[in-house]
Amino acid sequence: MSMYHSRITGWGSYSPARILTNAELEGMVDTSDEWIVSRTGIRERHLAAADETTADMAVVACEKALARAEIDASEIDLIILATSTPDHLCPPSSSIIQHRLGATRAGAMSVVTGCTGFVYGLVTATQFIQTGAYKNILVVGSEKLSYAIDWEDRNTCVLFGDGAGAVVVSQSEQPGGMLSMLLGSDGSDWDALIVPGIGSASELTNEALARKEHKLRMDGQRVFKFAARTMIDSVTQVVVDAGMTLNDIQLVIPHQANQRIIDLAAKRLGIDQDKIVSNIARYGNTSAASIPLALCEALDDGRLKPGDRAVFVAFGAGLTNAACVWEFQPEHVEEQPILVTNWPVSEAFRERALQMKAAAWRAQVQARTMASDAAMSVMLPLYTFRKGVKKRLQELDLTQPNDES
Repeated sequence: MSMYHSRITGWGSYSPARILTNAELEGMVDTSDEWIVSRTGIRERHLAAADETTADMAVVACEKALARAEIDASEIDLIILATSTPDHLCPPSSSIIQHRLGATRAGAMSVVTGCTGFVYGLVTATQFIQTGAYKNILVVGSEKLSYAIDWEDRNTCVLFGDGAGAVVVSQSEQPGGMLSMLLGSDGSDWDALIVPGIGSASELTNEALARKEHKLRMDGQRVFKFAARTMIDSVTQVVVDAGMTLNDIQLVIPHQANQRIIDLAAKRLGIDQDKIVSNIARYGNTSAASIPLALCEALDDGRLKPGDRAVFVAFGAGLTNAACVWEFQPEHVEEQPILVTNWPVSEAFRERALQMKAAAWRAQVQARTMASDAAMSVMLPLYTFRKGVKKRLQELDLTQPNDES
């Protein structure tokens, strides 16, 4: 069977009109703009209207992607929807999107892997493209997380937002597209990010509703540790698997969950900030829509050009992780003569040199990680002690008698 290459030929995004700022959240829960920004980097997020669904947002993003790719919905072979917030438990929202787009000959499926869903979908689409089974596939991440949030829980309600992003992945004979990929899961922490009351494991009773078990719950500490570790390991692995080092990568587009996680990963990997795409300040965590929203912005802003390579890396519920290296092919490629540097002997030397560079880079990443962990192990007790002293002083201040006569 012939092997083809995958190529992103169109992209589009959608964000609801309603913007919820940190200042507004101050009037809803015990929080502040300073507290949210310092801990997450988020300043505002978009919220879908009450009558606006995951499928509604996905359709808009898909229509934009189709228009940019200059193809009709009837030419789409498959639609892959990544979401954890479908319109209904049954039927799948992917079929609703397929019908509304008029993609009459397309198959439709949903991927439910939390925030990693778009990368999982992109990897899946590439397999169909490379084998020649399909020519055009829509991959869309769309989330209405606002309906699953407990707006009295400051640990979650400050984090999430709604939106959608889509790409058209098409068959191409030009080398490029997905150069390497990694999909992972650690089910031992399955309950670190969970909506406990919806599903076959439990009945949604009045008592469960009163306990808000139909709302999202998160163990932030466990998720943070998993994210910090897997983002570093995943980026390192896919770059090495692509036969490259970070010098060969123009942009890294991480899942937009927390600016502190992004900054920590960038520091340990030794990535310059101008190579990182971050829009979390304006969107918050949009789960499976996070990476496609950031990707669409990078493409629209000209940060990704033909020939550039980007790393997509995500972590999410499950807990799952995913990453890939993607090369953006030029519109037209002229035939090039076979250079001496492409001869087998030269290629063998080149591969060995890359292996040595990759080993050196891995060692540097490991050293930076160990140094960072050591610094945190020293600073954390001091921070805890300082926080305890501050709390005690506040308690003493409250117990002092009023001097006013």
